[in-house]
Amino acid sequence: MAHNPDENRLESCLDHSADSVNVHEVIKYAPSTLPAKHYDADTTEPISCGLQTLEELLSWNKSEANLFNVATVPLAVREPSLSASPRRTLVSHDMMGGYLDDRFVQGTNSEEPYAFYHWNYIDIFNYFTHNLVTIPPAVWTNAAHKHAVVVLGTFITEWAEGAKVCEAFLAEEESYRVVADKLVQISLCYGFDGWLINIENSLSEVAVKNTPLFLRYLTDQMHERIPGSLVLWYDSVLESGKLNWQNEINNSNRLFFDACDGFFTNYNWSEQHLERMRAYSGVENRQADVYVGIDVFARGDVVGGKFDTNKALEAIRKYDFSAAIFAAGWVYESHADKTEFRKNQDKFWALLSDFLYVHRLASPLPFISSFCQGFGKALFWRHTPVQSHHDAKQSWFNLSAQEVQPLYYSEQLEGEGWLRSRGCPDEAWNGGSSLLLEGLLPAKQDKICASVFSLHVPLASHTLMSLIYKPSSGITVSFELKTTDVSAGTHTDRFNSVSPVELSTTHQLVSRLSQLFGQGSPDGWTMRCSELKLNDHALREVCLCIRRTEEEQGEQGEQGEQDTPFSCRLGELMVLDVASLHLPPERVQGMCIIDVVWLRGAGASSQSASASPCLHLNATLRWDYPMKLVRQFNVYWRRLRGPHPQIPPGQLVLVGRAFSNLFRVTELVVQEPPCMLELLVEPISREGFLVPESHWGRKSLSYTEESK
Repeated sequence: MAHNPDENRLESCLDHSADSVNVHEVIKYAPSTLPAKHYDADTTEPISCGLQTLEELLSWNKSEANLFNVATVPLAVREPSLSASPRRTLVSHDMMGGYLDDRFVQGTNSEEPYAFYHWNYIDIFNYFTHNLVTIPPAVWTNAAHKHAVVVLGTFITEWAEGAKVCEAFLAEEESYRVVADKLVQISLCYGFDGWLINIENSLSEVAVKNTPLFLRYLTDQMHERIPGSLVLWYDSVLESGKLNWQNEINNSNRLFFDACDGFFTNYNWSEQHLERMRAYSGVENRQADVYVGIDVFARGDVVGGKFDTNKALEAIRKYDFSAAIFAAGWVYESHADKTEFRKNQDKFWALLSDFLYVHRLASPLPFISSFCQGFGKALFWRHTPVQSHHDAKQSWFNLSAQEVQPLYYSEQLEGEGWLRSRGCPDEAWNGGSSLLLEGLLPAKQDKICASVFSLHVPLASHTLMSLIYKPSSGITVSFELKTTDVSAGTHTDRFNSVSPVELSTTHQLVSRLSQLFGQGSPDGWTMRCSELKLNDHALREVCLCIRRTEEEQGEQGEQGEQDTPFSCRLGELMVLDVASLHLPPERVQGMCIIDVVWLRGAGASSQSASASPCLHLNATLRWDYPMKLVRQFNVYWRRLRGPHPQIPPGQLVLVGRAFSNLFRVTELVVQEPPCMLELLVEPISREGFLVPESHWGRKSLSYTEESK
């Protein structure tokens, strides 16, 4: 969903500073007027939140929306489409009340955060809390949308208080339509794709009669305003209004299923429930719309759960239903050693993999991934840890920074051979992690082919591929691709194996890409560039073939055949249309500074070892730039002059990264007034090519003390 800020606020922003070179501020230490629910009270850092009460929902309007929580990544196209998928997988993310590290829209410094990265296995992501209205944090929507996964918020009422809410809004057509309209407006504004409706309280005769009408109206309005949107109902209330979980669809609750896009069953089902549902006429031709619930915490009388969740999933697939996996964060919450999170996460999803269906990202070129999982021990740029004004080499978490994820798996090969693919934070090219391929090449095999991506990417007539990687000694690496001919206009499962032509280091295209790599071979990293000339073909799989080097083969001949252990760290993969490499860069337009807040606090002042608290600048920057052209924006500051004329201008210092046309500068320690500083925004192109500084956004800010 495109970023679409409130028009009135945008106009005031432009009036304030867009046409002027300099913005002037008289420092005042008044309390911040920013809404506390959208900004951290101490730092003015933007945060995500839900709505607590019916009054808050009914009074919600776009002009007071949290602009920072607007998702900037549109829902990617997938293959097969969601509607054509016969058995889907939904993950309902319920963790410790929600809005934890993920509430920080611009990311946070978190040592061991929870993140999700097995997106190719799932179809729908639901952010669940016990707020009346749960608005998914934009970081989750951005990450899911990159992987063509639909994102649902939650509307929940519970127990006695929930019953009062339901009696109020389900009293008549006018009142339930107002609530439905507000839910539609919220999802439109924040850029997510639908709702899970969870009524867990009894309903009066009037309220229960209006519930299916509310569901149908909400569903119709969502479909009209947001193509591909979904409204799901949770198994709770019966047609009579009684709260009684059925663990299935039957005559007592079918009317709710009939009124919306799908039904999420309760978790205490047995195989008999699945048998009855498969035979039930009310489910006929809609089995994919039945999401059988699995509580990963295994609370109550359930099948499977925990590391036995695969047992529940196997039973569900046996009866051809979709699955709703609730609280998959169990792998994080229930294990005290958070450093083992990736290991536990990978184990959990590997156990489920036999019963999951991989969807392919149908992405247009360019296709680029640095394998970043959205968190890391350090932030790398071209294999070097990045230093900002806060600190260097520190842990970080921001799911908006997550790149398209590869396939993660572990498999045994013939003999003693094996192959594993996993994310690794110890070293990266860009972002917080790389993809580590590890294994044992059996003596009797000349190569291992490791699948990296499963896609449906239409190729250009002249396509360039580049891979930045770091192999262990004794192996060579080459591309092996699977393509399909799309000239017939329909997708086919008939693949062609293609090996692109490797280009020499002196080739013109390689010279162009070498800008991204730097000189020499930094710390063992190397770059491979290949070209492909095919018409009317789509890329379906990217594989890497790992072979022994000629030297290694020679040693094998002398010493007898032996298994060869190997590792290969992948830093970045790019698939580019050669024609796009010659497009001129865009300029950042309309940059302005708004919502300035001055604070005094602790911090390392660059002036002197003064005992007085440092001056902190907090301000919002806004600009215009096509989001589809960038992977991120780098935000910098520098001092231009003051407080004394003899002090020379300062150097550019990185403030942070932005993943939208909006960034909140927080707790920036600046010089004492009078002074002038400059704030700059550098677009980082998706390919990583430098945009000349003349095309950056920039705005200077002068400030003086308030006269006594």
